[in-house]
Amino acid sequence: MSLTAASAGFAIGGAVTAAATAVAAGPPAVDSVYLVIYRPGERWRDDRPQAQQLRDHGRYMLSLHRQGILRFAGGFGDGKGGAAVFAATDDAAAVAVVAADPAVKEQVFVYELRRWTWVDWAQLAERSAHNVPERSARGSTG
Repeated sequence: MSLTAASAGFAIGGAVTAAATAVAAGPPAVDSVYLVIYRPGERWRDDRPQAQQLRDHGRYMLSLHRQGILRFAGGFGDGKGGAAVFAATDDAAAVAVVAADPAVKEQVFVYELRRWTWVDWAQLAERSAHNVPERSARGSTG
């Protein structure tokens, strides 16, 4: 499912607060993890340093991290855009988180937002390790 800012009718502040409350209660449920991909928008300027254009975006990302909403984030290797993984209570709250980003509001970035069913590979590996029959140190005798 792809989401846009126009797809939700809600109060941004309330949705961000709701997302923060849900995350504070514990690890996100599988259906409450979102991936946002940022790409240069109409007001992106190739002639301006990225750090200068994204100062407020960086502060916003840090505030999301401090609230326990942001899980991972970073820029792409080519210096144009990036991605973030964060938790939200529902699609409307996720759209609110991204729509409140200064880089999105200022059209420096456009975005694609996707609900993401992530796999906890560490937990899966741990469970599967207990289900694998142990082999003899000497090899099989047969």
